[in-house]
Amino acid sequence: MSKWDEQILVVNRKELFNNEENHFYGFIEKNDEKTKKIIDTFESYEVKRRGDMEEDPNYKQLIGYVLLKDEVTGEVLVYKRLVGGGEARLHGKASVGIGGHMNEVEGKTIFEMLKINAARELNEEVGVSEEEALNNLHFIGLINDDKTEVGQVHVGVVYECKVDKQRVEVKEDDTLVIKWMTGEEAKAEENYETWSEFLKPIF
Repeated sequence: MSKWDEQILVVNRKELFNNEENHFYGFIEKNDEKTKKIIDTFESYEVKRRGDMEEDPNYKQLIGYVLLKDEVTGEVLVYKRLVGGGEARLHGKASVGIGGHMNEVEGKTIFEMLKINAARELNEEVGVSEEEALNNLHFIGLINDDKTEVGQVHVGVVYECKVDKQRVEVKEDDTLVIKWMTGEEAKAEENYETWSEFLKPIF
């Protein structure tokens, strides 16, 4: 199956932002009033074909975005995608967010689905066991960027996950290079994709 035929979770933009009343730009934390109103709309999710959604700004695709920190040192995992991996537009850019599109999971609430999908991505990308991920994933906020064509059709559901960095390993080392950095080192990195740039204040 082509990745464009993948069935993914989306929310109608009008509902998500309550006709733009709750629109925001950048990163907002989970305790923000807008965050609470926006995540309530997730229960009205729909399942749509990814290829169609990439072209339709009437919908926002729900994207998991996990910030990994070492449980002892607090260091942040920063990675770069090499040519051949994932989104071509992100090649060479640094990122702190591991994740991707969300798929429906039978018999689970939308909030359980989001965590299950995020845990699956952590396992696939950096070898964190899904059980460990599920136990340590904590929702911290949302990301939105309508200033780019790509951003117009996605919204980021941001989690923090504390892990033992010794157990993190890149499964696709031909497409991903990782480095653990202190918060200050991570903030000093200049070549971030936009979503990771938004998260700098919480490194």
